[in-house]
Amino acid sequence: MKTQSLFIAMLAIWIVLLTACGGTAGNSRQSSVPESKEGSAKSSTGSSGEGSSASFPRTVTDATGEVTIQKQPKKVALVHWGLSDVMLTFDLDTVAITLPFTAVQSVLKTDVYKPYVYKHREIAIVGENTGVNMEAVLAYEPDLIIAGSSTNKNQLGQLGQIAQTIVIDEAQTNVFEDWKAVMTQFGRILGQEENAKAFVAAFDQQTQEAKAKLAGVSGTVVFVQVREKNMWLSSPTTLSLYYAGLGLKPPEAPMMKEGGQLSLEGLSQLNPDHLFLGHFNYEDPALPAVTDEWKKSEVWKQLKAVQQGQTYPVNGQLALGFGPIGKAYGVDAIVKALKQP
Repeated sequence: MKTQSLFIAMLAIWIVLLTACGGTAGNSRQSSVPESKEGSAKSSTGSSGEGSSASFPRTVTDATGEVTIQKQPKKVALVHWGLSDVMLTFDLDTVAITLPFTAVQSVLKTDVYKPYVYKHREIAIVGENTGVNMEAVLAYEPDLIIAGSSTNKNQLGQLGQIAQTIVIDEAQTNVFEDWKAVMTQFGRILGQEENAKAFVAAFDQQTQEAKAKLAGVSGTVVFVQVREKNMWLSSPTTLSLYYAGLGLKPPEAPMMKEGGQLSLEGLSQLNPDHLFLGHFNYEDPALPAVTDEWKKSEVWKQLKAVQQGQTYPVNGQLALGFGPIGKAYGVDAIVKALKQP
């Protein structure tokens, strides 16, 4: 019965994998990774383990103290839903991740993610958002698990029984705003420090070049998340990369300080010159969005950005997300939208 149950569990995760990754899980690793249409920051090192600046065993510090990793990890399960974007930049033959949303809403099938998906022979999905599928993690048979001290606090005991678990200290690192710190930690854990350094360097160069191209942009800029029934304003603090990093100017309004849910009237008060609409139905416009009704309103039609033809739809899951793949896409999308050479 145990053998039959294990087979059923493994079959179930394989079906989920095919759904989430568009069938890429069964593909062999690509010898030549296709270039992404968006998001130019990529790791320039080779296969798993290359570019390592230290050997194993090695000791790292996590939320529990000092932890020794005996061998370089080959099968890693990441159970923190907010860090999968970082994990996919590393060179691993096989990896298990959790998704920020459901498998149906996954961005793994987008052109932006193709270079990162195709370089892995297998990407197993072992959870969605805060839910970790323990049976799926067990079936994956990881040699190392990476978790978050806050996000996965109720699952750490179970995870530790499956494999050695490294716990990222979320009290010390703001994992949702400081992806570079997370990437540096992952580099140490995986023995791929050079991969991490190369990606960060490429990303910083991309940002610097983008800022130079946007130097001539005038007027105020607003970024909003467009959901099914509401709209959310992103603050300059949350999007420091786009505002301070690219030299873009937000409207001078109290609501910009914290961001938050935004009404059509509130958007009218901001009345930006440039409006980036981060659609969460970007990959499937047939799904409803709050702007479907708003665009019929005279209030919407009177917005400066609308009248000047300066509203720009972008993939909200990517451009307004937490990780470097999405942010690299966002930088490229901003440059293209503002029509700078």
